[in-house]
Amino acid sequence: MKAMILAAGRGTRMRPLTDHCPKPLLPVAGKPLIVHHIERLVAAGLTRLVINTAYRGAQIEATLGDGARWGAAIRYSHEGEPLETGGGIQRALPLLGDDDPEAAFVVVNGDIWTDLDYATLPDAPRGDAYLVLVDNPDHHAGGDFVLGADGRVGDRGAPRLTFSGVSVLRPSLFAGYPAGVFPLAPLLRAAMARGAVSGHHHRGYWLDVGTPARLQQLEQRLTHWHQEHH
Repeated sequence: MKAMILAAGRGTRMRPLTDHCPKPLLPVAGKPLIVHHIERLVAAGLTRLVINTAYRGAQIEATLGDGARWGAAIRYSHEGEPLETGGGIQRALPLLGDDDPEAAFVVVNGDIWTDLDYATLPDAPRGDAYLVLVDNPDHHAGGDFVLGADGRVGDRGAPRLTFSGVSVLRPSLFAGYPAGVFPLAPLLRAAMARGAVSGHHHRGYWLDVGTPARLQQLEQRLTHWHQEHH
């Protein structure tokens, strides 16, 4: 199974840190944020990676190269203008499906951090999408979706959980969708209406690293963790 790391955003909430550095390259606990993702994906056996880039994408490619030093094989999907999450994944489908155009793939938002073991994700989710949901953070108290007792994810009811930015998607989710700039959420909601989305509640650590304060929060946590385990 391949994995895609979303790294095309401008990181405007991270300014001024992102004025000259793309958000995925911001250092945390001694290495760029995106390298934490690469290492954790490779540790789970997900070595074939696709990374989409737009804002300062050349910096990302120059820093990561082909990924060999982490045991990964990285390919890049260049967007020029950011295509949002849905458009960005759709643009990358030929890279994700070059050996099996029907195969599901993992998607990870580049601006989160989680202790989720990616090896626990299903290779072949039922339906079109499998979402990892987490407890609602203070800055997103209303949540996004509802996880049913049967493992299906829906858009109505309570209690609501927050979409972590980690998912397993099938190319069929994008079938018939015109290319261009579009978010992922409407496609997920349409699939939910078909009963085609499942997922689970990850109760471990998760952080949306969206602001300088939360980047600092992650820095402190990882530094503390590293000191405890070494």
